[in-house]
Amino acid sequence: MTFRLQIVTPDGLAFEGEAEKVSVRTMEGEIGILARHIDYVSPLGMGEAVITDAEGKERRAACIGGMVAVHNGNVRLVATTFEWAEDIDLERAKAAEKRARDIMAKPDINDRDLKLAEAKLHRALVRQAVHRGL
Repeated sequence: MTFRLQIVTPDGLAFEGEAEKVSVRTMEGEIGILARHIDYVSPLGMGEAVITDAEGKERRAACIGGMVAVHNGNVRLVATTFEWAEDIDLERAKAAEKRARDIMAKPDINDRDLKLAEAKLHRALVRQAVHRGL
């Protein structure tokens, strides 16, 4: 069985079509959505999304921030950042990791800058992990 899935980002439509399954990280943890899922809304966390299309093919993506909603059997994922594994620039992600680690290593870093650097590090590591899973 399939359901209608729409994935949108600030850059536009990332996916629209039928899907068998969506696995995504929410703020409460991992969730898997199949056809006939109950209505549901949750903020997205930072992690990997796995989309199984109507033909059973899996695609992986880095999914960071936003919301996921299930309403009347339709699923809408509105992500702040959504990058398919094959579109991730690995060198850029590694450079972002290095910049974040360099900032975190500063002895006089304040709490605000530390939290921001930690978030950037996590984002860079998620992108690298998703890319490696190709």
